[in-house]
Amino acid sequence: MTALPPIPPDRPVLIAGPTASGKSALALQVAEIHGGIVVNADASQVYGCWRVITARPSPEEEARAAHALYGHVDWRETYSAGQWLRDILPVFEAFRAGRGPRPIVTGGTGLYFRTLTEGMAEVPPTPPEIRAEGDGMSLETLVAGLDARTSGQIDLLNRARVQRAWEVLRATGRGLADWQADTPPPLLPLNQCVPLVLETSRDWLEARIRRRFDQMLDLGALDEVRAMRPHYDPALPAFRAIGVPELVDLLDDRISLDEARERASISTRRYAKRQRTWFRARMSAWHAVDPAA
Repeated sequence: MTALPPIPPDRPVLIAGPTASGKSALALQVAEIHGGIVVNADASQVYGCWRVITARPSPEEEARAAHALYGHVDWRETYSAGQWLRDILPVFEAFRAGRGPRPIVTGGTGLYFRTLTEGMAEVPPTPPEIRAEGDGMSLETLVAGLDARTSGQIDLLNRARVQRAWEVLRATGRGLADWQADTPPPLLPLNQCVPLVLETSRDWLEARIRRRFDQMLDLGALDEVRAMRPHYDPALPAFRAIGVPELVDLLDDRISLDEARERASISTRRYAKRQRTWFRARMSAWHAVDPAA
């Protein structure tokens, strides 16, 4: 791994990177050497029903340093970046008051880091009936219903992001991009922390992605999904975690283990590609760290 920049004791640390790049391991290393609490910034790892399938830190890893915002959300809930920002606020307040450890925020959800370091618009909540309407629409229809300004600023392949933008426009008559233009000051400006982004070669990352599916199976991912199979609802964000739909199909005898492995690997590689593209576009001011070096 390339050398890390200096980590002053009064600075929070941010560690972003694509899936399977080793973010959690680096965060734990920083916590053990420099002190701090590891705080989750991954949208799938907030759900309590998943540990193995989302590669959450193991109980043994959690015992080595304090962790926060992992597995604290019920699978029935729709969890937003705004809720995450509200949940992480007490961690920063305690640190700034000298009553809590340094936050080491790590994950692969770029929107979480954006709201933390750039601020977040205070958009009114979406009425349940509008969310239900959006749930029944295709991605293509949702995209077609967006305003032009918002369409040019979000990942149009990310259904959760697209639907959120559609809901905002439908509920308020105002595009999400316009709401974001009125963003208040951020909780953590980039110049007040140590921001790290993991960057490595595509081949190195893809090899890790292929190995990880079998490692998850060895650790009990299939049993984890089997336990949640009676509640499976592909419309709920909790069940969109990569590997969950594939293992549900395996449990229902619709595909073989090899097919499940291949589909999960393809989905993970595509997701990692979107993450890397997002990070390159929006995190050019962050310190780049190559975990393979």
